[in-house]
Amino acid sequence: MTARNIKGSIVALVTPFSADGSVNFDKLGELIDFHLSHKTDAILILGTTGESSTMSHEEDNAVCEYTVRRVAGRVPIIAGSGSNCTETMLEKSLSFQKLGADGLLLITPYYNKTNEEGMYLHFKTVADAVEIPCILYNVPGRTGCAISENVVRRLAVHPNITGIKEASGSLSYAAKIARYLNEDFVMYSGNDDIILPMMALGSSGVISVVANMLPEETHNIVWDYLNGDREKALAAQLKYLSVINDLFIEVNPVPVKEAMNLMGMNVGGYRLPLAPMSEGNRAVLKAAMEEAGIL
Repeated sequence: MTARNIKGSIVALVTPFSADGSVNFDKLGELIDFHLSHKTDAILILGTTGESSTMSHEEDNAVCEYTVRRVAGRVPIIAGSGSNCTETMLEKSLSFQKLGADGLLLITPYYNKTNEEGMYLHFKTVADAVEIPCILYNVPGRTGCAISENVVRRLAVHPNITGIKEASGSLSYAAKIARYLNEDFVMYSGNDDIILPMMALGSSGVISVVANMLPEETHNIVWDYLNGDREKALAAQLKYLSVINDLFIEVNPVPVKEAMNLMGMNVGGYRLPLAPMSEGNRAVLKAAMEEAGIL
């Protein structure tokens, strides 16, 4: 199984927790099976939506090992190995590679940030050391720093760097880096509300939060567009737009877990500093889900 040039919907999978706060592996297995049977094209574990920032390295490894075993090669598995410490990101990347992940998602160095050369070397260090594809992750709203167009240009030619998850929400930035796309370096929308505009700029699909709830619908949005039925893709994008927006009414992944629990998926809660939604925001999210026919 390869994580090179995946097309379609890659779910940014939540990590389900039990009542005591531990990882609920039985539920994780149910979620994986749900995605395998509802057209999800690849699974991203241990990303922002997966709450990896509050999990130990041992838990990360356990989730990766379990997911690899459960999926059994049926779709590609991408593991979020990012850190603001390059050496930690390297250590996690090598560990996930050994455990059988098909690819890696590498985030920018949050908090300590860096200069241009440091940003380049942060990603190059890992890409030089691993043998599986690496996807850059640009999400300045979460990390406080961004990958410049020049650094993308330099990294796009690395044989182990095969794509970028572009989650700045800026179509202007996406257009600038689109000039570096080819069959060896692809782009994914990191924002569910602009899947189609990003695909118009050449993206190969989406790394999606809403796919946790609507895997087949998200898959269909991408593939309808790729197959030329752009009116159908647009209708679905707009149908779910209010729900997508309300999944970010509070910090991700609080709303998506709340939405999944409203749907009876029972994925549990969160780890501090994340806390339950306010009742007002929960009502807004529930109303949007009812209007879209999800509830």
